[in-house]
Amino acid sequence: MDAEKAAAVAEILVEADMLGHDTHGLSLAARYLDEIEAGALAVTGEPVVVSDRGACLAWDGQRLPGPWLMVRAIDLAMERAARHGMAAVAIGNGHHIACLAAYPARATARGMVLTIHSSAPGVATVAPFGGTAGALSPAPFAMGFPTGGDPVLIDVSASITTNNMALRLAREGRRYDRPWLMDAEGQATDDPTVLQRGGTVLPAGGQDHGQKGYGWALAAEALSQGLSGHGRAEGTRPMGNAVFLQVFDPSAFGGAEAFRRETDVITGGCRASAPRPGGPPVRLPGEAGLRHRAAAERDGVRLRDGILDGLRPWAERLGVPIP
Repeated sequence: MDAEKAAAVAEILVEADMLGHDTHGLSLAARYLDEIEAGALAVTGEPVVVSDRGACLAWDGQRLPGPWLMVRAIDLAMERAARHGMAAVAIGNGHHIACLAAYPARATARGMVLTIHSSAPGVATVAPFGGTAGALSPAPFAMGFPTGGDPVLIDVSASITTNNMALRLAREGRRYDRPWLMDAEGQATDDPTVLQRGGTVLPAGGQDHGQKGYGWALAAEALSQGLSGHGRAEGTRPMGNAVFLQVFDPSAFGGAEAFRRETDVITGGCRASAPRPGGPPVRLPGEAGLRHRAAAERDGVRLRDGILDGLRPWAERLGVPIP
């Protein structure tokens, strides 16, 4: 892979493990290598500019590395937002973008707000509310915004769980703590192996809270695939993402100081909420990840069991020493 692209992929995968998102960190490296070998992940080239109106851009990602496309798009959007107040980039036909939580701090460090909607057009593992057949992807959403202290870093999905977590549990012979999936007959289950037998992942809200996750997934797929102009209609490969990201510069709206003043009050009210009996204090999204990252900076990145096992065959083939 081009050195610049390899560096971006490495940075984002390691950052995911540092934040504690170990289903979307270096555990993906072996799969990415498989994709390169299969010719499904491009290792050189540039995205094609489909449209550019200054504050609005669309790219054809040309199956290039997702983390590299994301870093490049966010940096460009921040540059444009500094001029226009806000900027948006839609990316279609890119490869997998890894962990969404690894991106928002790039914008919050510069006092900006970043939102990301993502979908996987080649995946249909989430059933629409009321249905039994998969039609949508887990459709994660990320957002980061600055405060007077640490930023708030949000990374959640329109589905109750993720495909990668289900694959991990199935591989390890474990089950979910709760019935977060649905078998082919429409019954909720905690068995992750149902995905191999026509089962699906339940949308957020499950079977009893209406169209919450379903509506969210529809919105994410429309924004990421519709605005990029590339998605399910083109029959994309499974390991790829469509993305719609936006960057906002608070100084172009009510002012950066006013933004931090308001977010401090908002987050302060959450922290001041009395915890449930016997429960821990309320924490903000991203707070645990930032603590995890600080520990990794101090003590090194602890890799989950199995990650090196997946990389060992590739290391032997490529002549790379295993730590």
